[in-house]
Amino acid sequence: MARVSAPFGIKGWVKVHSYAEPPGMLLDYLTWQVGSEGKWRERRVAEAREHGGPILLVRFEGIGDRDQADALRGSEVALPRQALESLPEGEYYWADLIGLHVVGEDGKPLGTIERMIETGANDVMVVRGERERLIPFLRPDVVREIDLSAGRMQVDWDADF
Repeated sequence: MARVSAPFGIKGWVKVHSYAEPPGMLLDYLTWQVGSEGKWRERRVAEAREHGGPILLVRFEGIGDRDQADALRGSEVALPRQALESLPEGEYYWADLIGLHVVGEDGKPLGTIERMIETGANDVMVVRGERERLIPFLRPDVVREIDLSAGRMQVDWDADF
């Protein structure tokens, strides 16, 4: 849902780059999972505000100085799935897409979605197969079909790209 990018000030605040749409939606939740490399810790938001664009300023309970805040640099932010609202038909959380097998329109496998990147213009899928491919998440021009139950996505993308 977000990433802690840097400390902000000297009183334990951090800058958080939100991937949510709108970015401030994360501020509706007071308890976040914060961690890296699969090691998560529940952190309670003590204070928070929007800072402009996708940046949020957050102070967690128990974090009171710049050194403690700096220790969170690079951490990922997640929310429990059950806390998220249901999306309308045809919309997906990134977590739903990561791990899908991607195939071209000819059925040729291109790889698995390893992660997503926000570029501003459109989201990009990092697809890892015999090599890494960056495929824009553009519906319906590139992404033709998503079948979550089958764990599969069909794209109009040449295997040589």
